[in-house]
Amino acid sequence: MKHYPIWIDVNACIYKSSKSYGARDTNEQTIYVGTSRSNSHELVKIVTTKREKGKYIVFKFSVDNKVIKTKYMDKKTKEIVANHIAEENIQNEERANVE
Repeated sequence: MKHYPIWIDVNACIYKSSKSYGARDTNEQTIYVGTSRSNSHELVKIVTTKREKGKYIVFKFSVDNKVIKTKYMDKKTKEIVANHIAEENIQNEERANVE
């Protein structure tokens, strides 16, 4: 089995079990709603990215082009060293100086 830095696990009522897949640098999902494939409208676009910045690997989760959550992983230790959550979405947030 291959190893991917981004792993997506999908659960839906039409599956007997979850479906999953991995991505290396970017995963983009567009969710549509409506009555059928031909009569559907975009509800939301979700993007997860992985980028390297100095001694960190930076993961970002965005909804409709707005970053909702960011995690910083130390390249050497593989530990999450910072977890930033968009202030508009949660009252309490964890901050770390990773610049």
